[in-house]
Amino acid sequence: MSRFTITETGIKGLRVVERQRLGDTRGFLSRLFCAEELAHAGWRKPIAQINHTWTRTQGTVRGMHFQHPPHAEMKLVTCLRGAVWDVGLDLRADSPTFLKWRAVELSVGNGRALLIPEGFAHGFQALTDDCELLYLHTAPYVAQAEAGFLASDPALEIEWPLSITQQSERDQRHPKVSPAFTGLDLNS
Repeated sequence: MSRFTITETGIKGLRVVERQRLGDTRGFLSRLFCAEELAHAGWRKPIAQINHTWTRTQGTVRGMHFQHPPHAEMKLVTCLRGAVWDVGLDLRADSPTFLKWRAVELSVGNGRALLIPEGFAHGFQALTDDCELLYLHTAPYVAQAEAGFLASDPALEIEWPLSITQQSERDQRHPKVSPAFTGLDLNS
């Protein structure tokens, strides 16, 4: 019996994972990860790294981050506290949805996760104060492969639900998408 419901977003590989909660008066149990079940959604590599973030203030945006191949990573993002607007942006070369994005609200209440494939940029906006996220990655962080785009770049047309109140200095320095950017070649 599957503990997950996988929903397509309209962008190949970018999926919403809804977890079944088994509960009673004491609370609930929810399976966060199962390699066998998530293989049907495209997760085929071992978990290489697990990260935990805390975002203090509503309106804060983190992103849009990615790693260049061969260090491109798949992520499974889960909200442990609060609520976020979680965004996946397709950067795959020759993808029919190149530079298209989808977002889903992740919250402790809805138990959803976003499965972000290799070749995507990722970012989120805190919809509440005190948001905590848990990230499972298929590749470790490699500083030399790290990159990002400006989350407020008008060319990306990302519809942040709140005014952006805070970003890191690093995220504010990310470039806008250049017309010369043709995408990430995951086969190189």
